[in-house]
Amino acid sequence: MTLSTSGFHRSIACLTAFAMLAPAPGAAASNTVASLEKYTPVERRHWAFQARKAVPPPEVQGAATAIDRFIVAKLSAEGLALAPAADRATLIRRVTFDLHGLPPAPEEIDAFVRDRSAQAWEKVIDRLLASPRYGEQWGRHWLDVVRFAESDGFEYDTHRSDAWRYRDYVVHSFNSDKPYTDFIREQLAGDEINPKNETFRIASGFNRLGPLRKNAGNQEVASSRNEVLTEMTNIVGASLLGVTLGCARCHDHKFDPIRHTDYYRMQGYFAATHEQDISLASPEAQAEWKATTETITKEMKAMQKQMAKMEGAEKEKMEQKVKEIEAKLPAPLPALYSVADNPEKTSPIHVLARGDYANKGAAVGMRPLGVLLPEGLPELPLATDKPRAKLADWILTAENPLTARVIVNRVWHSHFGRGIVATPNDFGRMGQRPTHPELLDYLANQFVEGGWTFKKLHREILLSKVYQQGSANPLMEKAATAKDPDNKLLWRFTRRRLEAEELRDATLAVAGRLNTKAGGPSVIVPVDQELIGLLYKPSQWAIAKDATEHDRRSVYLFQKRNLRLPYMEVFDAPDTLISCPKRESSTHAPQALELLNGSFSNQMAVALAGRLEKEAKTPAARIDLAYRLAAGRLPTVKERAIAQRYLASGSTREFALAVLNLNSFLYVN
Repeated sequence: MTLSTSGFHRSIACLTAFAMLAPAPGAAASNTVASLEKYTPVERRHWAFQARKAVPPPEVQGAATAIDRFIVAKLSAEGLALAPAADRATLIRRVTFDLHGLPPAPEEIDAFVRDRSAQAWEKVIDRLLASPRYGEQWGRHWLDVVRFAESDGFEYDTHRSDAWRYRDYVVHSFNSDKPYTDFIREQLAGDEINPKNETFRIASGFNRLGPLRKNAGNQEVASSRNEVLTEMTNIVGASLLGVTLGCARCHDHKFDPIRHTDYYRMQGYFAATHEQDISLASPEAQAEWKATTETITKEMKAMQKQMAKMEGAEKEKMEQKVKEIEAKLPAPLPALYSVADNPEKTSPIHVLARGDYANKGAAVGMRPLGVLLPEGLPELPLATDKPRAKLADWILTAENPLTARVIVNRVWHSHFGRGIVATPNDFGRMGQRPTHPELLDYLANQFVEGGWTFKKLHREILLSKVYQQGSANPLMEKAATAKDPDNKLLWRFTRRRLEAEELRDATLAVAGRLNTKAGGPSVIVPVDQELIGLLYKPSQWAIAKDATEHDRRSVYLFQKRNLRLPYMEVFDAPDTLISCPKRESSTHAPQALELLNGSFSNQMAVALAGRLEKEAKTPAARIDLAYRLAAGRLPTVKERAIAQRYLASGSTREFALAVLNLNSFLYVN
């Protein structure tokens, strides 16, 4: 569909979005703000707020796919061309890491190299997309964006013992190729759509993913409630709309046409939303749990009262007794970590000067961003039924110019290391402009028309020559580097270092230790005792007793905000306090120290050495196997000679550790 700017605004008023925004019969629109803000033609002119254009791919000789035609046309205009295709071993390693976050097995590489059929590459793509490993990798990308964690953060950093169900929901959604419309609608408003559907209730835990500051256990004080509403509102702008909505919390946005009142009208959709844990235990189990907890808590309070009168060694001894008693508290009963609307506890929404909950301005109702709506469209009252479902309907209207562009750009970014828009959470004026705006609209249109499904989008990208090109372009290197040093035009494939989870999981896989068990409660793994001692309650870090669980994929490790696993942190894993639109890829000395001296690396080196000695009987065979496992290829002549000299004087363990430090293991070409 091709719409002009004015046509877009007319059509959105005629479609579902208008129906859901209009006041309910017999209900008056809020009049607490004197007038609705007007948006000038200049403000509406920014590219991201314009309707998507139906631009046909340019005619380009020798470019088979639509993606190739868009990319090659722009390269040709600059006198540049694509790099030669990557060799097959490189290509299957690249795509396996992209779709699974794991290295391909040597036999998978061999099968692809031998398969000379015209459908060989398509068969690899389809096999990878059909595997449960796909959802684990791409679910992790989404968890980055929504800042998923399993603890509150701040001082107490209380554990969210059932948040893992949301993670499993995300992984399953990607594996089942759930349409993006359903995926978002269930997360924003699953509890409103079908409160009896357990999956929907888990999905709506999305609204509780942000960090939570607790004040003496009272979550209903005004400041805490304001922070909760802020988290719910900001993540919609960052993750779903790709705009810095949070910048309008304190004042009109300094750069984008997002008014101060826009922010609080968006917040209005969450005014009735409150946390809700839905117990899965029987009434008898709940009663027993409550009785046991109350008994232990009463004993602890009595001991703490005594302790207040003690000093020195006597006090320390009592503190230890309190900790021992506290350790007897029963684990939380299984529950659904969710939300629900409570009309009786609907928070009045006011425009807050400087975002200060104590500095209330005019009251407002609910309305999406004004710059994307017809002039004068009224607010809905906060008492409107199923408010978040109405917000989801507007966000997912096919003509909304932001939603499809934003998610398509995220997928492109994860395949190429840079989005068509290089700032995935910011499509505003301070974000980067798209390098290929026509291609972005083409892909967004295809995504919508194809049913909003990810696997079709992956397939279209991966079948392009742009994706399959090599990471070196010898004939164009000098000219291309001079014209486009950042490779924005994609004249070669950008080499990348493995992300933290990929590196850990690949190390486990190469060492033969990876536990591929899927789903279930998250695993707490061993860390240095000094780190545990820094926690508010060290007893929270209860290490999984089954050591094989420690070798699970990284997506299944417990995500605690106040204790980031050192191995993950040193390789740029996000802190989970805010949305992470893209991973950084830094290079610094602690990474080398971790790879050479870290306990995990050395444990895996021992495991890899054992695997090499078991599966290969001669030093030459061990060298070949090590390279095939870690780098997806045989060693070069030079690498083989160095390895032979090394093994002649050193141990297999030391050789294995060196292999796990190879650039050809740490990077994907």
